[in-house]
Amino acid sequence: MSRSRERAFLIAAPLAIFPALAFLPVVTYLIAFPSIPHGRFVGFLLLPICALAGSLGLFRLALGAVEKPWGIFNILNVAALLVLLVIAAYTGIFLALMTLKL
Repeated sequence: MSRSRERAFLIAAPLAIFPALAFLPVVTYLIAFPSIPHGRFVGFLLLPICALAGSLGLFRLALGAVEKPWGIFNILNVAALLVLLVIAAYTGIFLALMTLKL
């Protein structure tokens, strides 16, 4: 039981956090202000991949946070969800500031 929960956490956490971290640079440097040739095309290809991977990871983290019996992996899943909340907050703030500058 513990091995499967450990494996689920070790798959879900990076699957949710890495796309969330990649979202802001993809939007900023590839879509809004493309710095490489064909940057918008690459950005529009990466956005659905990030959204799909992030959604799957978020779903698995949420399921892992409420599984019974309670243990250390529930706490780790909740901690990863809190990290995602912070990432979403700063991404929203930077995107709002970016739209004000445009």
